[in-house]
Amino acid sequence: MKRVSFAEFGGPDVLRLLDAEEPHAGPGQVRVAVRAAGVNPVDWRIREGQSLAAHPIEMPSGVGLDASGVVDEVGEGVEGIEIGDRVFGEGSSTYAEFAVLSAWARMPEGLTFEEAAGYPSVLETALRVIHQVGVRPGETLLVSGASGGVGSAVLQIARDRGIAVIGTAGATNQDYLRGLGAVATTYGEGWVERVRRLGEVDAALDLAGAGVIGELVELTGDPRRVVSIADLDAPKLGVRFSGVAGSVPDALAEAVRLISLGRLHIPVEKSYTLAEAAAAHIDSHAGHTRGRRVMVV
Repeated sequence: MKRVSFAEFGGPDVLRLLDAEEPHAGPGQVRVAVRAAGVNPVDWRIREGQSLAAHPIEMPSGVGLDASGVVDEVGEGVEGIEIGDRVFGEGSSTYAEFAVLSAWARMPEGLTFEEAAGYPSVLETALRVIHQVGVRPGETLLVSGASGGVGSAVLQIARDRGIAVIGTAGATNQDYLRGLGAVATTYGEGWVERVRRLGEVDAALDLAGAGVIGELVELTGDPRRVVSIADLDAPKLGVRFSGVAGSVPDALAEAVRLISLGRLHIPVEKSYTLAEAAAAHIDSHAGHTRGRRVMVV
């Protein structure tokens, strides 16, 4: 099969599309013929060699955590899923023609493979940080970098739970944020005062790593009410850096529930082929995403 991999840490140029041995499903796993794979910031953070204890790797390493596809191999002890089922979930080395998943769910009706590949890690992360920041119904959550995949999920989950959201994003994404139920404002010079004019902030999430941790603490008045998924230096200011995944099966179940009820939709901004993996990482690193980026197999 074909698989995107890298043999050393570095920039996007270390990625190679190579022939590789097909993986096989072990106990409690399924293998899928991959139709699409999610492109997540954690993918290029791992490729760069950033210290992410939750994702230890051995070289040469595959790339990717999320995938959608058709089950073609079922591991020992797996029940309730059959060869030929359309699923989405999380595993390893998903930028490939075949991948093994350790957590999965059947795809909701009406969801394309491209759309489905963008949900697993995004939903898990969004649910995790909303829980960790302790925001409750009736409170106001500030989301810095709100237009990407995790931000899009956070805004819709918050709306479903009765949490008000102020979201920051670029000028071209203001209407997008409003469409997801947020009060929108731009980042850049003067953004703190613009947020203050919109009301008091009870909790805040840093999803973009734009060096705003100090300002988020200032706006909330409490570093314990701020969580970052993007700034490794956040703990220096007493802010939690959230990099360890929680329950992916629970997140997938919640994704299916919200999607089926019409309460969650994350658009796919751009798709790439496996041969374009380096370009996908460059674009993901640059940010300014509206929704998700995915690899199509």
